[in-house]
Amino acid sequence: MERVAIFADVQNVYYTTRERYQKHFDYTAFWRHATTNRQVVAAFAYAIDRGDSKQQGFQNILKTIGFTVKLKPYIQRRDGSTKGDWDVGITIDVLDFAGQVDRVVLLSGDGDFAILLHKLKRDFGLRCDVYGVRSLTAAALIDAADNFVAIADALLL
Repeated sequence: MERVAIFADVQNVYYTTRERYQKHFDYTAFWRHATTNRQVVAAFAYAIDRGDSKQQGFQNILKTIGFTVKLKPYIQRRDGSTKGDWDVGITIDVLDFAGQVDRVVLLSGDGDFAILLHKLKRDFGLRCDVYGVRSLTAAALIDAADNFVAIADALLL
């Protein structure tokens, strides 16, 4: 059975599905799709912790599905802008698991991950799946993936 590790960029998926479809992403449907006939070695969901009860309920749902939830504190700068980026953390975790799996599944549209996917394929011989909103996913990331799955109706609530 193919061994897989899943890495979900929660903020990216939340904002892209909301912008494109005005809907929420269906993590349960995604899990079924991404894990069928595969052994899940690791599954992480990366989110920002605002400490509100609605968000904590969502995080519990992710845990029930099978994700380990990793949180960063919500940071608001003096100028009013916010920071909540998990790119480096996701990259480190992906590299930590690269030697233990046959395939990496990345749930994000962030083009910064294209370099990571090229490294995974070149240095580890891994297959890479990317799930993202097509119109809001970087072309470089789509091109770097072995398999791009466009988030559409079947993966939306």
